[in-house]
Parts: sequence; C-alpha cells; structure tokens
Amino acid sequence: MCMFKFTRAIITRALFLLVSLSSVWRVTSVKQDSNYWLLTILFLPLVVEMIITLRSRKGHDYKWFSPAIFLFLISIIPSIWILELHQQDKASVPQCKKLDSWENLREMITLNETLGNLTYQSYVKNFNQALSNVCSNEWILALHQTLLLLLIVGKWLLPLGGGVTREELSQLLLIFVGTAADILEFTSETLSDVKENNLELVYIVLSVWTWSMLQFPLHMSVVKSNPDSEGEQEAGEVSLLSKYSTDIWSIVEALFIQDGPFLVVRLIVMTYFDVFHQMLVFFAVKNFLVVILNLYRLVVIYHDSRSRAGRGSAVPSV
Repeated sequence: MCMFKFTRAIITRALFLLVSLSSVWRVTSVKQDSNYWLLTILFLPLVVEMIITLRSRKGHDYKWFSPAIFLFLISIIPSIWILELHQQDKASVPQCKKLDSWENLREMITLNETLGNLTYQSYVKNFNQALSNVCSNEWILALHQTLLLLLIVGKWLLPLGGGVTREELSQLLLIFVGTAADILEFTSETLSDVKENNLELVYIVLSVWTWSMLQFPLHMSVVKSNPDSEGEQEAGEVSLLSKYSTDIWSIVEALFIQDGPFLVVRLIVMTYFDVFHQMLVFFAVKNFLVVILNLYRLVVIYHDSRSRAGRGSAVPSV
C-alpha cells in the first residue's frame, strides 16, 4: 500500500512536469528562440519538492496546502502568459489547423503511411511539424484545458495529507470541477472580447486568472479543523470560528479570489469597452448572484453566532 502511494506521488508530479515541458516547447516554437528553454528552470522547485516529500512524508500531501500543485502552477503559468501575449501581437496563420472536427484531429495525430521507411529523426521532425501546424488559439485553449483537468486529476492522485478524509477530498474535487469550469469560461470568453480593443485589459484578465488559480493549492474551503473539546467549552468564540471556518473561507474565495474579481472585469468590459452579448451578461449576472448570496451567507453566520452567544450567556450558573 505504501509503495502504491509512493508511485502515485511520482506519477502525478511526472505529469505536471510533462505538461509544463510541452508549454515551454510551444513557447520556443512560436517565439523561434531557444533561450526560452530557460523557463525549464522553473521546474527545479517542483523536482526538489518531490524529493523532499518522498523522503520525509512518503509522498503524502499536506492538509491545508499542496506545494506540488502550487509549484506546478509556477512552472506553467509564465509560459501561458507568454503565449497569450504573443497571440495579441501576431495575426493567426491562415494555413493552421483547427481542432474543431474529428477529421482535423486525425490528420494531426496520424502520420503518413510511409513513416515506416523514415528514420527516427525524420519521424520526430514530422511529429513536431504536425504539432506546430495547430492554430495558436487552439494550442492556448488546449493548455488551459489540460492545466485545469490535470489540477483536478492530480489532486485526486496525490496521497491524502494528514487529517484529510476521503469525504473531504471528494467535496474538494467537486469544488475544483465547478471552479475550473468558471475559470476556463472566464479566460476564453473574456479574452476573446477584449484582445482586439485594449492590451492593458488583457494584462488585467490574465492577472485575475492567475490570482484565481491560487484556489487550487489551498484546501481550507473543505478541510475542517478539529479543535479540542475542552477549549471549546472554555472559549465559545473560538469554537464558533472553528465551526464556520470552512464557510468563511468559501465566502472569502468567492468574494476576493473568483466571483468578485470576475464580476469587476466583466462590468468593465461591458461598460467601458461597450462589449455586449448574451453570454457575457449571463455570466456577469451569475457572478453578481454568487457575490450577493455569499454576503447573505455571511450575515446568516453572524446572526447565528450572536444568537448562540446570547443563549449561552442566558444559561444560569449552577
């Protein structure tokens, strides 16, 4: 069993490194500059973390925070930034292939029948050429999708941290799925709305996207603390804070890390840049509702804590 967890920890980090390496390869390909291979230096912290975690914790993750996921984000986000900004400066190539049909996908992954007579170097060259012919927008979208999917699958594969139950992990993964869908929609739709209007707003969108990705290494919205029962009896306020800690952290994430910033950006796009379409309005209203409902939840928690405190002080001493 220990060996199985050890293997899962290695496989997960290997997948992280492989996807990060593919993003760096794409950057060097579109920039036509081998100096961008220096981005692989960002892989070193993840490799060091893997060695330390395997030796000291037998591959087990931490309870509140996942260093492997955080370092994976550090290794791949700069490459995505470079690709997104490069896309703003260069018009799309008309001969590029889109991954919008089974036929185009088969053409990309299926090599010529005569490849059996080719050398290994020719095989690799043709394969690289096939990948290079994919449109930049398709590549960037694929990286965004792969990143989000791998964050979910990677967290599932990583051995549980100390004190984390399987129930909490399942809840966390379900939250990750919903969060990933919202983030992908935000980046793909919002960038397509503003990229031709204002480069500064592209920086803002990418910054908000980067900020929102910090939810994935943190597990405080699900993982519950287990305060000492005697401490709860001695300090009622501490017990109440402990009871609602996951709710409060979920509210903080919605207001300041995801739905709040997403709403601000979408309102700027609609009002300042005069962009208007049904999907943009729908998701802006959705973000607004999430913000309002979380504020309402915060008020409910406050009144509940006050009522509990009032009942506790009203109990006569024996």
